[in-house]
Amino acid sequence: MKALASLALTATLALALPTLAAPALAQDDHDAPEPGASPVSLEDGLSAWNQIHEVFSHPRCANCHVGEDNIPRWSGPHYGDEPRNHGMFVNGDDSRFGVESITCTTCHATENAQILHGPPGAEVWMLAPVEFVWWEKTSQEICEQVKDPERNGFRSIEDLAHHVEFDALVLWGWDPGPGREPAPYSASELASFVRTWGAAGAPCPAG
Repeated sequence: MKALASLALTATLALALPTLAAPALAQDDHDAPEPGASPVSLEDGLSAWNQIHEVFSHPRCANCHVGEDNIPRWSGPHYGDEPRNHGMFVNGDDSRFGVESITCTTCHATENAQILHGPPGAEVWMLAPVEFVWWEKTSQEICEQVKDPERNGFRSIEDLAHHVEFDALVLWGWDPGPGREPAPYSASELASFVRTWGAAGAPCPAG
């Protein structure tokens, strides 16, 4: 009788244990991310883009990311309420490596002039490519353009992060010389925002 009772208890436990373990296994399956799921939420990605846009739309960046009129701008707190076209009749050519009547290096050296509103300088001073226009564009328009390889110099998201963190002309935006407001955040913070935005699938705001 004892042997029969022992067998019955063993059988009961064998049936019960899988039942007790099942909820834990189901919970583990529920917590596991789906294959291909982004580690960053859409909300966090859009928040990171808003921070990126704060930088890209700032005068230190947008003033040289102009459109087909090829004219860089002067704007910001020290330039009055309305932006102005670059003085000296500067007008970039189609290649954007120089200008039609006077080359950028005639006035712009490799370092900032240390006088109020003196010519700014960087290792290479030139306008952004005409496809990379940010001037007077919406956040959505800039976002779609920035992630489009046909318009961003065939860069991946990681390439863009590296570009904004280490390119000498980009870095000038945080060290623009006397009388100019620097871009917000820092180059390393901007690169982090770009990577977060990319990890979320590079979402763009609507409208």
